Amino acid sequence: MERSTLPVVVIGAGPVGLAAAAHLVVAGERPLVVEAGATVGANIRSWGHVQLFSPWQYNVDKVAASLLEVNGWRAPAPGAFPTGAELVERYLEPLAALPQLASHIRLNTRVLTVTRQGFDKMKTTGREDAPFLISVETAGEEDVLIAKAVIDASGTYGSPNPIGANGVLAPGERALAQHIFYGIPDALGRDRQRYAGRSVLVVGSGHSAFNAVLELAALATEAAATKITWAVRRADMQHAYGGGVNDLLAARGALGMRVRQLVEAGIVRLVTSFRAQRLVAQAAQVLVVGERDAIGPFDEIIATTGFRPDLSLLAELRLDLDPGVESPRALAPLIDPNFHSCGTVRPHGAEKLKHPDANFYIVGMKSYGRAPTFLMLTGYEQVRSVVAAIRGDWAAARHVQLELPETGVCFTDFNVAASACCSGPVSTTVSGPAGCGDTTSACDPASRVSTSRKGLELPVLQVDSGTSCCR
Repeated sequence: MERSTLPVVVIGAGPVGLAAAAHLVVAGERPLVVEAGATVGANIRSWGHVQLFSPWQYNVDKVAASLLEVNGWRAPAPGAFPTGAELVERYLEPLAALPQLASHIRLNTRVLTVTRQGFDKMKTTGREDAPFLISVETAGEEDVLIAKAVIDASGTYGSPNPIGANGVLAPGERALAQHIFYGIPDALGRDRQRYAGRSVLVVGSGHSAFNAVLELAALATEAAATKITWAVRRADMQHAYGGGVNDLLAARGALGMRVRQLVEAGIVRLVTSFRAQRLVAQAAQVLVVGERDAIGPFDEIIATTGFRPDLSLLAELRLDLDPGVESPRALAPLIDPNFHSCGTVRPHGAEKLKHPDANFYIVGMKSYGRAPTFLMLTGYEQVRSVVAAIRGDWAAARHVQLELPETGVCFTDFNVAASACCSGPVSTTVSGPAGCGDTTSACDPASRVSTSRKGLELPVLQVDSGTSCCR
């Protein structure tokens, strides 16, 4: 088969994977989307109860929207905030059902390995001309797909970070797994009985932790015996609460302010500088041992410790990854949370995402490796640029077109000046009024806790089937 007639395989049918398919179709290419889940947006469905902090206008790809509109789709109100379930039902499902895309999507198909035909990782001569071989498993049967290019948009949600502070499961973490939920449970819905009236520990300091804490606090207003402890590795949470009213995503700013109020009011007990080293069973509960002391015991633990990319399926490809962040090396300086905590990332596309194995790209949340900050808009611009590069149009690929809302906060753990981490021309202007909404109620002590899911304004970092979540 002529290489030019081969499809471009897209791994993952989340927001960014389906956007990649839409861009490929419009560009005259033939996509083949493989999704491990039973539905499109399968990972998002697992946190479908959570409301995003970014409104619809930041969660819909422009090319995908144009295909949908031609087929009679009506876009949701741009300023409304979808839940994960709404994102799937009102956007991803209609997109996947389009005649231009539906026949190119294979569900219940898990990718096992990606390699180049006739070449293991060691072999070089002629490598760049070889097509890709993608080994997949469907209903227990293995198959091999052949592609001229591969776009990995599989996200990170299936690979949560452990509670253990050393990067691996802490002793006892595996054995006590029945007490641990990785991600954001539906504490006000299907998981209510698991947490109501119980002693709960939340581990992690990001937006997913904020959501979990807010839902538990709302639950505590109805089940007064619910006790909430929040453990973070940071010594000071001052900057971690976010940019508040200066955040151009108003709901994201309000999120941090609400959580801070819960801590200051004593509704949530905050434990700082805590690094879990061991989990110990204590009767029917769990004691969590740190470097200097222990906390607990707890009935349940919610691990909102972030996610990491599963790179095992890419072991035979030649990748250029940052050794720490595990993102493409050229992208790492823009997103490494050790140095860059602005939340707003300089525009980037195929040039920063490429690897030594030509025509292979990691996009979406997985492209950020272990870095926690990601917005779907970033992934949509990535795939626009990547599709242009696959077609050989590097001029279009390098002409990056990204608009992102500012977070209202820029700092590093090393007190580097803001200009050092966010300097240089950045195309991050946002149409519309800054703030886009009244956040006064978020500062009102009377609104510290709301039992209304909408009232809680429950956003997460987009988890790119990401999105990634909860991100």
